[in-house]
Amino acid sequence: MAAAGGEPSAQSGPDDLFNHFYTEVKQIEKRDSVLTSKQQIDRLLRPGSSYFNLNPFEVLQIDPEATDEELKKRFRALSILVHPDKNQDDPDRAQLAFEAVDKAYKNLLEPEQKKRAVDVIQAGREYVEHNMKEKKKQLKKDGKPQFVEEDDPEMFRQAVYKQTMKLFAELEIKRKEREAKDMHERKRAREEEIETAEKAKREREWQKNFEETGDGRVDSWRSFQAGKGKAKKEKKPRSFLKPPKVKMEQRE
Repeated sequence: MAAAGGEPSAQSGPDDLFNHFYTEVKQIEKRDSVLTSKQQIDRLLRPGSSYFNLNPFEVLQIDPEATDEELKKRFRALSILVHPDKNQDDPDRAQLAFEAVDKAYKNLLEPEQKKRAVDVIQAGREYVEHNMKEKKKQLKKDGKPQFVEEDDPEMFRQAVYKQTMKLFAELEIKRKEREAKDMHERKRAREEEIETAEKAKREREWQKNFEETGDGRVDSWRSFQAGKGKAKKEKKPRSFLKPPKVKMEQRE
């Protein structure tokens, strides 16, 4: 359900969100094939852009089959449109839009990143084509005309667009989960490293103190032993009381 002003509400599901913005972007594109600076900034910063902009081809509005020269020209044209210097009435949003364009361009310059993006788009297309076949198979089984809405080229492009965005979003979520897991592991390893270092430090300090006080302990022991010997020598022999002599009574 859309909220006031045509924006999707907080209760809207992923499909509603994709449908809304796909329709919105296509309407803008039909109205003006070369979007104005403001329109481009609005497109790049629309709600959900953190996931929509994961597709660098979508950000630059260029086909995956485009040549490097076409990619370069498109980047130049789009970066000029959204550059903060050209949008001094809204420099902060323009800066964010420019960063999205710059990131997308750099990703496509990197062969591995570009291949990854192309693979995701291809996977989205194959998923839609597979679903179309399954739907037609079921229609044939039910004895109904084998026509699905994706047979319409525009509906097919829309279905591929939505599925592609979902795949990009899923990959990003997994990437963040791996990043969070790795960060947790690094933190745990660092804590263990610190604990090991502190334990080793305590042991070294104990050993150092033990060695430094060694002479004192030896002297104390010798004094203690000497004291015991002296005490034995000075000990007087034990004396016993002699019983008194008994006098014999004299007889008269």
